[in-house]
Amino acid sequence: MFLLLSLCMCGLLLQGDAQDRAALWRGNDRSGRCQYTFTVPSPVEASCPQTGGPEVEGLKARLSLLEVLVSRLTGGDTGGPQGAGAAARPGLQEALDRATGERNLLRGEKERLEQELQGLQRRMEEMRRETERLRSRPCPPQTPMVPPSPPLQDSGLTRPAGGSNPNRQGDSSSLRDSAWEYGHPGFQELKAEVTEVPAPHGSEDNTGCGELVSVAEPVTHRKADNIAGKYGVWMQDPEAVSPYGPEMVWRIDTIGSDVRQLFGYDDMEQLSKGFPSKVLMLPELVESTGATLYRGSLYYQRRRSRSLIRFDLASESTAARRDLPHAGFHGQFPYSWGGYTDIDLSVDEQGLWAVYSTSKAKGAIVISQLDPHSLDVKRSWETNIRKNSVANTFIICGKLYTVASYTAPDTIINYVYDTKTSQGKPMAVPFRNKYRYNSMIDYNLAQRKLFAWDNFHMVSYDLRLGRQQAN
Repeated sequence: MFLLLSLCMCGLLLQGDAQDRAALWRGNDRSGRCQYTFTVPSPVEASCPQTGGPEVEGLKARLSLLEVLVSRLTGGDTGGPQGAGAAARPGLQEALDRATGERNLLRGEKERLEQELQGLQRRMEEMRRETERLRSRPCPPQTPMVPPSPPLQDSGLTRPAGGSNPNRQGDSSSLRDSAWEYGHPGFQELKAEVTEVPAPHGSEDNTGCGELVSVAEPVTHRKADNIAGKYGVWMQDPEAVSPYGPEMVWRIDTIGSDVRQLFGYDDMEQLSKGFPSKVLMLPELVESTGATLYRGSLYYQRRRSRSLIRFDLASESTAARRDLPHAGFHGQFPYSWGGYTDIDLSVDEQGLWAVYSTSKAKGAIVISQLDPHSLDVKRSWETNIRKNSVANTFIICGKLYTVASYTAPDTIINYVYDTKTSQGKPMAVPFRNKYRYNSMIDYNLAQRKLFAWDNFHMVSYDLRLGRQQAN
């Protein structure tokens, strides 16, 4: 180091003209050691290229970033897209809050309207029941000293001389209703026939097996909990066997690929509350809504087959299995609503029945009476009713009744076939699909009512049957 310093000093002494341009510095380096630096200007270049070097450019870039950050922190507008997005956020939040408030208001209005609709429906149902009750009341007695009625009022119901009533049967009541005097003669005749039928409630002699005369408004007992209950079947055993009593109610939800659960409820009240007391797992999958109960067994169609199964509720096991000869299955001959309703089982006063069709019958309804123990066919009737042209069927006292529509709120029972005479005829008994998608209708012999499954809802209908004609 001393030698280097000596040489530098000699150079300075020898080059006197450069003394004013040379410089010598002394200072500590990064490690703390003393360092001498000798600088001489270039005799050729006036200035160095890239003045400041890359370090200065880096410093400038960092300063620019710091300026941007300081501007953001102080609320300044940088003019870039990020600044514009930050400025737009309050407006978007305000619009979102306004839309949320309007949505909540609409929801509240919808709930209010739904409550009003339910209230109106309840009042309408009460009015219908009151109308039905008034129609079923006994007619007031007629006094003999009544002036003759005008011809228009006497249309279709002429009273004999002396004011006596030709319909008297040893009692003091009259079958004439003054309200009929203003109706059409055909309607008057129908009402006269209905008044001869005992009321369905509280009447001990309502045990006849005459033809169906009327079906009352539906009474809702329960709505299914989830989508699996859009279609289903619910029933009671008319001849219950221990350990289950006659009040026990059973149901099966029939939507899904694994339908095998049978829910049991102690009575109708428990059904309405949705608290099953028993859940049984069936050994085979269930096809559609054609199952029924009889003498302690569940009868149903095995999925994707024409096999019928008798499941014993007490032992929880299969008691019998039999193929229904030549019966169509899984969509070959369903009702008009579909749902793989090829085989429909039901029970009435005469036992166990199956309603179905075959290739030989070319889609016409076939009725078979089955042995409830072995499931053998005892006798069959082939009708001229196209199965896919009717919405559903049910059997009462050996008579098959067909329903015209499963969606129309006001439809009719349009045909009856009597297995006793092997004859059928059209009819027009009003029937109501309250919820507009009726997928199951069966006669409940235990209560002498119709049970139905209408678009998630389990409903029942009171019936009126005419007196059975004497042979």
